[in-house]
Amino acid sequence: MNLWNKLQRSPQQLQTTHFVNMDSITSAPLFTLTQEEQPSLFRRSIQHKHQDLLKIAEDSGMAIGVTDHQGTLLWTWSSRPMLSSAEQAHFVEGGHWSTQAVGTNAIGLALNNHIASCVYSHENQMHSVRDWVCYATPILDPISGQFHGVINLSTKYKKHTSLGLLAVEHCAELVKRAIQFEQKNVLYIKALGTPQVQFNQQTIPLTHRQIEILCMLALYAEGISLNELHYALYGDRNISEKTLKAELSQLRTLLPDCILSRPYKLACEVQTDFLRAEKSLDAGFLASIFSLYKGSFLTKSESPVLSSWRDCFDARLSHLIYQMEDIDQLLKLVGRVPDRIDAMHRLLELLPSNHQLREKILQRL
Repeated sequence: MNLWNKLQRSPQQLQTTHFVNMDSITSAPLFTLTQEEQPSLFRRSIQHKHQDLLKIAEDSGMAIGVTDHQGTLLWTWSSRPMLSSAEQAHFVEGGHWSTQAVGTNAIGLALNNHIASCVYSHENQMHSVRDWVCYATPILDPISGQFHGVINLSTKYKKHTSLGLLAVEHCAELVKRAIQFEQKNVLYIKALGTPQVQFNQQTIPLTHRQIEILCMLALYAEGISLNELHYALYGDRNISEKTLKAELSQLRTLLPDCILSRPYKLACEVQTDFLRAEKSLDAGFLASIFSLYKGSFLTKSESPVLSSWRDCFDARLSHLIYQMEDIDQLLKLVGRVPDRIDAMHRLLELLPSNHQLREKILQRL
């Protein structure tokens, strides 16, 4: 599907992932992992520390797994005592462990709250892991603060140890060090809320127009010609192509060897909050969407394409918000992005008529 067709999708076409009743599930949903031609920074970092992580799990007789930012396992290994149980519960590559999918579990809580969590056997909502104790912690980029995923250690209840959280936090530190080591020619674009660009662990001071250009190049990953880029940015405004060329020239100086021409495209590894959020929205992964969403996309942009992308995303997000039943998620969203009027209206629909928060919400509307 090309970019323009994606921009024209209506909110009613939102494809939300629906999961079955928690009482009836015995294993996590299994998703097919996409094969990457070049492993991403996070996958390279996991590979870099693969042997160290495996040894920690092997020595402790545990199962270990690392998820992406949506809660889907990218890599797992299980000790002999855990192997059969892990396979049956789909604690395997492709298993999806958000609370939305399998109820209360350590991965899901770390995914929702971005803090370390320990879930004891009886606290697991999925029956097949009721004899597990799980320790999980988020993996945050030490420089950019970007949330990459969750690392988890699991064992049977009889082998539960008070050192489990320390062990999983140590595993996370190993991966964080690998992220710093592997971070070469990596561009981060944050455009939800306050825009910011980082390249190779350094924040790059860019103009709003230059950030718009990078966002456009991220959207057109296969490349875009100069005249197409000009129209996508300026529309019918009377701005010469020389002005755009000058902006591109400055960008290429600030980001050496990162922007190709004819067509213009990014030649480095690119990670963007807005495209990640769009993928999470496509799948209906609430925790992932709201961990990424810090505000509207490039609110100052008048670009025909970027403003259309913003309007489409906001409409789809609003459609999802009006379907939500999770009051805690809505409260977190309103606390972080107070201008989401739709979230406040949805809270008023869900909160009991005598709830103390209703008056505060009404005052803000």
